Amino acid sequence: MSDALTNLLAPIRAFLQCATPESWLRAACENQTLLLIDHANCEKKAASTAMNLMYKFTDRPELLKKMSQLAREELLHFQQVVEIMQARGIAYEGVSASRYASSLRALSTAKGEAQLVDTLLIGAIIEARSCERFAVLAPRLDAELAKFYRSLLKSEARHYEDYLSLAATYAPDAGVDLDARLSELLAGETLLVQGGDDQFRFHSGDPSAAAH
Repeated sequence: MSDALTNLLAPIRAFLQCATPESWLRAACENQTLLLIDHANCEKKAASTAMNLMYKFTDRPELLKKMSQLAREELLHFQQVVEIMQARGIAYEGVSASRYASSLRALSTAKGEAQLVDTLLIGAIIEARSCERFAVLAPRLDAELAKFYRSLLKSEARHYEDYLSLAATYAPDAGVDLDARLSELLAGETLLVQGGDDQFRFHSGDPSAAAH
């Protein structure tokens, strides 16, 4: 890995409380068709999350600007994944979502401004984990996929930073202790990453019990 990528990833790895398990990496290499299908789904959902925030919070220009850029980039990533799948003869079909994102969102019972802060912090965590997984996956994949996944790192790292900076902007007015809340959410994310999952997905936990 180049020095530039190492420097890019250092704060993300420091931010997350655990690394992706080796068992997940092995499963990803063994299930590349499913990896690509669910990766496409994740990009589409990320764009949808950004668009939903834009529709809901029309009075926040800093949020509108960052989320509009994020949505454009996530849709481009979705297009790129679909093109790779098409070239490889992989049909884009529906698969059930992992419990990762829904379980993270279930940790938030806040309302109003505090709920917005939680949504932004969860977005930062998901983007950070995606970035970490792209980085550790790339050396294990074929040259085309490795190049593609490395190409995503810069924008995904910026998405993490954008979500985190927006959360920091809104936390004081929401009465949220940002560091304390982030610590709680990251602890929950660690349990999801290290815990067992009976199916493999891009954001699944330990898939050692998954059917291959």
